[in-house]
Amino acid sequence: MNGKRCPRCEQVLTREACGPHRGRPDGRQDYCRPCAREYAKQWDRRKRQERRELKNPPVPAGHKRCHHCGEVKPHAEWHRNTAASDGLSTRCKSCRAEESRAGHLKRKYGMTVSERQTLFDEQFGICPVCLKPDPEHVDHDHETGRVRGVLCFSCNAALGQFKDRPDVIRRAAGYVEGNVWKPKLVAPGVYLLPS
Repeated sequence: MNGKRCPRCEQVLTREACGPHRGRPDGRQDYCRPCAREYAKQWDRRKRQERRELKNPPVPAGHKRCHHCGEVKPHAEWHRNTAASDGLSTRCKSCRAEESRAGHLKRKYGMTVSERQTLFDEQFGICPVCLKPDPEHVDHDHETGRVRGVLCFSCNAALGQFKDRPDVIRRAAGYVEGNVWKPKLVAPGVYLLPS
């Protein structure tokens, strides 16, 4: 008999309609060429899916895997994105915040996160003005743009309020220490200034 029956499509075809296979007694595959191609595609899809599931186990309902950190987090940990198929961003809120901070440091101060960390470590992890631990804000000279250090929010805001003027900061320090300048009225509308 010159014909061969394909077990998938159940058609009786010529032997040449089946691909070669040295391990079979008749030297031909069991399936016809189109069925063998379809079987190979299905097998490949199934194996890819199995590898994906081994690498990334299925995500429970109401959760999503972050493309950046790989963690599975609840939907509350994601920003909305109406353009996405699931309506959520591809990265979790914490990863987006990290990338946003890194971008801000690069744009505003021309430094990387590791350079900021080096500056923080050189200060022994404390604010150089008030000596509180874990300062977070990069301080820079507004005229030259040069980064001076990492300060706590209050000290960084205070320097900004004093417009980075050392003379004003010295007068403020004197005021806090109790050396208050009280103008003396010499004549109506005329005050004696300190020397």
